[in-house]
Parts: sequence; structure tokens; C-alpha cells
Amino acid sequence: MSVLVESKRPALAVSRPQSGRLLDIAAVGFPALLALALCLYDLNSRSLWLDEAASITIASQHGAAFGHALAHDGGNMLGFYGLLHVLISLFGNGSLVARLPSALAAGATIGLTSALALRLFDRRVSLVGGVLGAVSLSLVYWGQDARGYMLMIAFLCASFLLLVVALQRDRPGWRLWFGYVAVTTAAVYLGLEAVLALPAQLLVLAWYRQRARWLLSAMVAAALLCIPLAVLAVSRGSAQIFWIPPPSAFTMRQVLLTLSSGGLEPQFYSSSGDVLLPITEVLVGLGAVGVIWQLWRSRSQAWRSVLVAGWLFGPPVLSWVISKLGHSMFEARYLLMSLPAVSLLLAWLLVGLARPGEAQVLGTLPAVPILNRWQLGPRAGRVLPVLLRALAGALLVGLLVLRTLQLAPSYGVSTEPWRAVTRHVVATFRPGDCIAFYPLDSRMPFRYYVPPGAPAPRSVLPNLSWTPTVPFVEAYSTLSRSRLNRVAHQCGRVWLVSGHQGHNDGTTLGKVHFKRYTALIAGLESRYLNSHLTNYGAAHIITLQLFSEPASAASRQLF
Repeated sequence: MSVLVESKRPALAVSRPQSGRLLDIAAVGFPALLALALCLYDLNSRSLWLDEAASITIASQHGAAFGHALAHDGGNMLGFYGLLHVLISLFGNGSLVARLPSALAAGATIGLTSALALRLFDRRVSLVGGVLGAVSLSLVYWGQDARGYMLMIAFLCASFLLLVVALQRDRPGWRLWFGYVAVTTAAVYLGLEAVLALPAQLLVLAWYRQRARWLLSAMVAAALLCIPLAVLAVSRGSAQIFWIPPPSAFTMRQVLLTLSSGGLEPQFYSSSGDVLLPITEVLVGLGAVGVIWQLWRSRSQAWRSVLVAGWLFGPPVLSWVISKLGHSMFEARYLLMSLPAVSLLLAWLLVGLARPGEAQVLGTLPAVPILNRWQLGPRAGRVLPVLLRALAGALLVGLLVLRTLQLAPSYGVSTEPWRAVTRHVVATFRPGDCIAFYPLDSRMPFRYYVPPGAPAPRSVLPNLSWTPTVPFVEAYSTLSRSRLNRVAHQCGRVWLVSGHQGHNDGTTLGKVHFKRYTALIAGLESRYLNSHLTNYGAAHIITLQLFSEPASAASRQLF
């Protein structure tokens, strides 16, 4: 293994030749455009899933209703909901409008990642890291999703970039300070989990003590600006993440698959992920060893790789510790912020492996003579760099091919096909039919796909007409026995639409919610003679059950 020795040269310096500046721009711009193109392709074909429908429903509220919806969500993604509220007011609530900010943010994320690599390392690491980051199932999937994760990551990348710029300047100045405070605060308002990445930035103070006042004051200012967000989060408590199970081998695998771009189980996963995941794990492990090696041998230059490693490993470790001490937050999507760091560490390792003469690591392992270039003779000394370059090139091509094999089949595949569910019900329901949702959240994606003015079954759970757009977040209401009797008396058939009922999540509250769900089914089955169940989506995440032929009034009295 070899590790890149970084020079003091500031990237994108004004004094660089014109050709050098153009190559730098290309190293940043090409990966950014590639990521943007991959996210814009087939952007609108995938059906909205539950959380996307919640985003659009919350952002469609006005006045006090909008404020209440933001408060009920604990302030999470408050900035994203605000942006989406403006876009919906101007352009309507189409899924393309809702998803476009994430696609643009994904392109910006890769551009900022490449620019950061250019500042920290060199043009080759910038290009390789950017391309690896762009060809990523995790980045493209969430870049096509109407949630705030990609915007949060983009602003977090901007925070790291401005920090590095401040470290490399003799005098950072107040403009840079205000810029850092602005993007860091925005990242937290776009996703509360962004705070998990900020401790990694403090690591650079071991090398730049003179910047301690600049960085700490900026972090304090950002924290003060986030006080309203903290108040909302504390008032909401852990109820909004009740569904996250404690850390386990299963959740750890989900995190590793997400960060390695090896798949998103159970929706997107193929046999190539079985190869991509271990290869990425090994390379990341070698990269971590390389960081430790550089920290030991060349401490003055190691802050760059240490910053990247802290960004990669810090959030998962902090999330795991917090989950062990309190309520679990060890969830793959909440750790997406480490995705750019994975690409940076892989690029740093591969480029360093291709340049052993500059890294000079092989000549510093006297304990392993076979690896010492000067002990292998002149001919071996010439052959070994060629072999290492070939190995680095093969690894890079292999990673890109495997990532492409994971990404390509995901286009247009709906994780939760609510469009198909709604179309089926609207096309086949009869007059006198009723519909119930469990949890009530399921009403949001269903209602989104009901054609304007089209007839639909009367809603009894919730007891609400189809006209208002009402957000339901973690609303696990059910029907009492008296209401079930009224439903059986008034409704010839009942459609029960459910998704995310709470089972298989390993949490106490989730089991309570699922118990209510089974009780609701039992109550309907006791009042209707027949039922037909249809499952939709990966792992049967959506269930559509039709209850028909009400039991006689006499038999209903028994229940």
C-alpha cells in the first residue's frame, strides 16, 4: 500500500498557468456534471414513497398549519420544507418540482467534493474521487428523492471546503467566517444529523492552533443560530425516530451497503453488491491504515487525510455511541453525510498506490524486506511501480463497473409503488365502498395519486373528505369497536391500505403499533365474510386488503 504525500501548493491558485486552471476546472466540473446527469435521468418515473409524500404534503400547508406541521416533525428538514414550500407555491406540487432540488444538490455535492480534494490533495484525487462519488447508487437514489438529505450533504461539503480554504489562507477574514457559519447552519436546518460530522473538523486544530478562535467562534455562532431548531427537537423528543431499531448486525450491514454504494436492501440489491461491499471494505480499511501510517511518519502533512478519515468514521461511531446510551439513531440514511468521505479516501488511496515513487512508503518498511524497493534490485525497482499503477487502475475500473451494475437497474423502480396502488383502487372500487389507512400517513401518498375530481371510496380512517391536503406524521390511529360496527353497517366493502405498520423494526413502540394493526384486521375480519390481500413493493411493504360481504347484524352483536 502507498500513501500520497501532499504538497503545500494551494489548489486553484490565481498564479497558476491558464492550462492548469482549466484542468482544475475540468477535474471539478466533469464529476459534478456526471452526477447531475445521472440524477436527472429518469428523474420522474419512480413513484413517490411515504416520506416523499409527507414532504410534499407538509410543504403544501399554509400559515399556522404549516408551522404546526414543522413543529410536529421536530424541526427536522425545516430548511428543506421551507424551500419546497416556496417552490410548490410557484410551480405546483408535481413530483418533478419536489425532486429537482435534490438532483441539483447531488451535482453540487460532487462538485464540492472534487473541489475539496483539489484543495487537500491534487487534481488526480479530485477527478477520481469525484467520479467515484458520482457513480453511486446511494447518491443517485437520494438525489432523485424529495427529501432534504442531498441538500444537507451539499452544504456540509461546503462547510468542509470553506474550513480548508480558511486553513490555507494567511488571513481567513470575516467573509469566509460568515460563509462558513451560513453553510454550516444551513446544513443543520436541512438535516439535524449534520451535527455528527462537525466534530471531525475540530481535528485540524491539532495542526492549526492559530485557527482555534476562528473555528470555535464560528461553531458557537452556528450553534446559537440553531437554538430554535434545538427547541423544536427537544419538544418533539425521540418520538419521531421511534422506528429505528438498536444497532445490530442487520443495521450495520445497511449502513455499510449505503456508504459503499453496494445496495439499498431490500429494494436495490444484486449479486454485484456481494463483490463491491467487501472490496470497498478492504480498500477503506487499507486507507485507514495509510492515514495512521502517514500520521506516524509525516505528522505535519497528515491533517488532510485525518480530516477525511474523521469525516468518514466519526458520524457512524458517534451515532452508534448515542444509540447505545439513549434512543437509537443508527440508521443508514442518517449517515449519508459520510458518503463523500468514502470517495475521497478511496481516491487518495488509489492515486497514492499508482504513485509509489512519490509516496515512498515501500522503501520505509524494513521489517518486510520483499517490499523494500532498494532490496529488490534495479530491474524490480522499475517493474514494481508499473505493477502498482496497473493494480490501482484495475481497482478503479472494477469499482466503477461494480457501482454501475448496482446503479443501472435501479432507474424507474419504485420502492413503494403508491401510484399503482391508487390506480388499482380508483379503477375497481364500487359505489358504497369505504377506505381505511393504517397508519394515517399512508393516506398522503394515496391521496397524491388520486386524479383531481375523480371518484374514490369514502374515507373512514381518517374520517375525512378527499378535498383537504392534511399531513399525517406517525399517526397510528385505529377504529374503536363502535366505529367498526358503524363501518360494517354503512360500507358494503372496505379497502384497508397500510404501509410501515410498525412490525419487524425491533422497537417497543413499533410492536404496539403493529398490535393495533392486527387488532384492526381482526375487527374487520369479524364483520366481513371475505377478504382479499395484495402486496406491493419490495418486502411487501404496502398491503392492500379488501373486505367484502358484511356479516349479518345478528352475528355482529357477538363481537
